[in-house]
Amino acid sequence: MTEPAANAFAQQLQARFDQAALSIAVAHRETTLEVAPADWVSVASALRDEPEFAFAQLMDLDGIDFLGYGVDEWETNSASWEGFSRGVQGEGPGRFDWVQRPREAMQTRRFAVTVQLLSIKHNRRMTIRCYCEDDDMPMVPSLTGVWPVANWFEREAFDLYGIIFDGHPDLRRILTDYGFVGHPFRKDFPLIGNVEVRYDPEARRVVYEPVRSVVPRVTVARVIRDDADLQQARAEAADDWLEN
Repeated sequence: MTEPAANAFAQQLQARFDQAALSIAVAHRETTLEVAPADWVSVASALRDEPEFAFAQLMDLDGIDFLGYGVDEWETNSASWEGFSRGVQGEGPGRFDWVQRPREAMQTRRFAVTVQLLSIKHNRRMTIRCYCEDDDMPMVPSLTGVWPVANWFEREAFDLYGIIFDGHPDLRRILTDYGFVGHPFRKDFPLIGNVEVRYDPEARRVVYEPVRSVVPRVTVARVIRDDADLQQARAEAADDWLEN
């Protein structure tokens, strides 16, 4: 979708969902519609059923944990020719030395659900997003009644993030082991886990033990900077394309 087409589609969404839309954003020619949990199912149904949208296919559903979002994990000015020296002792969530930051310094709401939709009829894609209202028990309505394919996606988000999908017909873990404690994709879940698994030849079964063999380590995240040099390069590329 071109940028003008994405902006026009955003205006169409604003006109249709003026009361339900908390925000409509266009970034990198992708349109994202944010709605509240109370409007989650009704907006999804309209996007599927109304001919001007016709988003018949749910492509993906993901959970997101915004804990620590926008908070630096290490001091980048400590870099040397050997690399980022603090990269092995990060201060982000899930580290041994994580210190909880004041809530006002981070994202207001912690958990969210995003859904990627495809309209084959209009050859168009979009994202809808919903933030959970309660961080202690994150919950949104299930979309299995709108797109049945959401079933296993929602089970995965429940398993990995602990997000509850109200109305789901069979909400149970799908990836982690039986009896697993916690939700491993949450930012405050220990990066090395709580237990490790091995086969005990004497007991002739798999046993769980406290983590001993895994060394905690933090890699340096890739950083993409939208700076003046990048903007200049894009402008020059656009000029070259027009000239040719």
